[in-house]
Amino acid sequence: QVQLVEFGGGSVQSGGSLTLSCAASGSSHNRRFMGWFRQAPGKEREAVAAIYVEKSATYYNEALKSRFTISQDNAKNTVYLLMNDLKPEDTALYYCAAGRFQFGLPSGWVRDSRGWDYWGQGTQVTVSS
Repeated sequence: QVQLVEFGGGSVQSGGSLTLSCAASGSSHNRRFMGWFRQAPGKEREAVAAIYVEKSATYYNEALKSRFTISQDNAKNTVYLLMNDLKPEDTALYYCAAGRFQFGLPSGWVRDSRGWDYWGQGTQVTVSS
């Protein structure tokens, strides 16, 4: 089992920055990959970024790559999402997720969230114009 708890959401003005944290516990084997997703009201869940914990290799939704950065602190079992130049359209509930992905992160991971077996409760990010 894996437990995920997100921190750091809040309200920020357009152009501002925010860093989200995801504290993980439980089986490291089942959280070889960690990811961030978001879901805005009335919209489908959207992949943001992912990281291969062992190698610190990062993966991004190309549409967000220029403004968002995923990182980790292995000593704290924590993954971060730094969000810069925030826009009102970034307003969403941001989720942390973990998956085993024994054969690596699928190339279609941005469109297909299967395999992310563990999810946090989400943290709200609200960007005002």
